[in-house]
Amino acid sequence: MSRAIDETHDASRRSWVESANRAGCDFPLQNLPFGIFRRRGADEPPRAGVAIGDRIVDVTACQTTGLFTDSAATAAEACTEPTLNRLMALGPDAASALRRELWRLLLDGDERVRAHADWETRLVPGMATAELFCPAEIGDFTDFFSSLHHATNAGRLFRPDNPVLPNYRHVPVGYHGRASSVVVGGTAIRRPAGQTMADDSDQPVFGPTKALDYEAELGFFVGRGNALGSPRDIRDADDCLFGMCLVNDWSARDIQKWEARPLGPFLAKSFATSVSPWIVTFEALAPFRVPPSARPEGDPAPLAYLDHGPASERAGVDVRIEAYVSTRNMRASDIPPARLSLGHARDLYWTPGQLLTHHASNGCDMHPGDLMGSGTVSGPERENEGCLLELTRGGREPVTLPGGETRRFLADGDEVILKGYCEAEGFARIGFGECRARILPAQANS
Repeated sequence: MSRAIDETHDASRRSWVESANRAGCDFPLQNLPFGIFRRRGADEPPRAGVAIGDRIVDVTACQTTGLFTDSAATAAEACTEPTLNRLMALGPDAASALRRELWRLLLDGDERVRAHADWETRLVPGMATAELFCPAEIGDFTDFFSSLHHATNAGRLFRPDNPVLPNYRHVPVGYHGRASSVVVGGTAIRRPAGQTMADDSDQPVFGPTKALDYEAELGFFVGRGNALGSPRDIRDADDCLFGMCLVNDWSARDIQKWEARPLGPFLAKSFATSVSPWIVTFEALAPFRVPPSARPEGDPAPLAYLDHGPASERAGVDVRIEAYVSTRNMRASDIPPARLSLGHARDLYWTPGQLLTHHASNGCDMHPGDLMGSGTVSGPERENEGCLLELTRGGREPVTLPGGETRRFLADGDEVILKGYCEAEGFARIGFGECRARILPAQANS
C-alpha cells in the first residue's frame, strides 16, 4: 500500500532552518531526503545525512548526542555506515520513524538541536561544506523502458512502420545495466569509445562516440528485497521501495545502433550512469501519487500479476524532470544553462510498482540498494522529449542554444544538469536537487 499523507506533509509547517522555508527550495521540512556525505577536509568516514534547506542533518552525530529515541534510534543506528543499505533493509517503518523524529527536531520552535553549542558545525553543517557520495552500494542496476512516448519516438527512427513492438504493451521491457559504473552526480563523464558502422560503409571502425546523449530518468531504490525464488505481490510493491532519485543513463547512440542487435544495449550504456545524491523517500512523495497514465484505446489491460487493482489510483508519481545543458562557450559568456526538455513521470506507461513486481516475478532476488531506472521520461509534446535522440530526430534536426551554438549530440565540455521536483495544490513543493556532470574528452586507447 502507498504511504499515507500525515502531519509531516502539512504545507503550513515551517522549520527553524530558515533556508528550508524559501520559495522554490528543494529540501523543505516536508521532504527530508537521505544521502551520504562527509565534511570536506575532515578525517572521518562518509555517513548518512538528511537534507534540510541548505544544510545537512548529520544523523550519526545526532544519534550520539541522544536526540533520537525508540524506533527512530534503531533506524539511526543503521545510518552509521558509508551507505544507506542497512537503513533500506529495515523496511519503510524504520525510515518513517526516523523521518518523523527529524521532522519534529527541525520544526520551527524546537530547540533541542540548537541547545548544543556546536550544532552549526557538527549536527547540522552547511551543505556547501560537504562532499556528497553515491547514496547506496548498488549491487544491481536495471534500466527499463517505461515511457510509451519515448519507445514510440525512438522506435520510429529505426522502424517507421512499426515503432513499438507488440510485447511492449504487455511486459515492462528492461535490460541489466552495469552497477560498477553508476556514479554520483558531479562526477565527470569520459566520452566512451566503441565500434560504429557508418551508413555508407561496409566495415566498422573503432573510436570515440560521435553521438553522446543524455537520458532524463528517475531511479527507484529497492528497500526490503526478496529471497531467490520468491516473487513479490504487487500489493506489497510500495513497501519494498525505499525512495527515488534522478538518473542520467548516458548513451552512445552510434555505438548502440551497431551493437544492440540482437541482444540489446552493451558498451553504449555501460560506460557511465549518473545518479543524484539525495534519495526522496516514498513517504515524502505521498501527496504526489497519481493514477498511471491512461492507456491508449485498444491497448490491453495489464496481466493480473501487474494489476494494481483499487490501489491504481495512487500507483504513479507526478515528478517533473528538467534537463539543461551548459556549453563551454555559454559558461565563458555567462549565459545560464539552457533547458532542453521537461518531462512528467505521470506520463509513464509502467509504474514503479509494476517494474519491481515484474523484475521479481520469475523469482529474481532483489536486494536493498538495488537500483531500477525508469528509462527516458518523455511525453506527448516536443518539449517533453527527454533525450537528444528524440529532440534532434536522430541528429537530423539540431537544437539551437543561446549564443547561437547548435547540438545534434553532446560535445566535450558540455555539462548536463537534471532537476526534478513535485508540485500539487495544497502541499509544499519538494525537489530532488540536481544530477549534473561535465563531459571529458575520450581517453586514447593504448
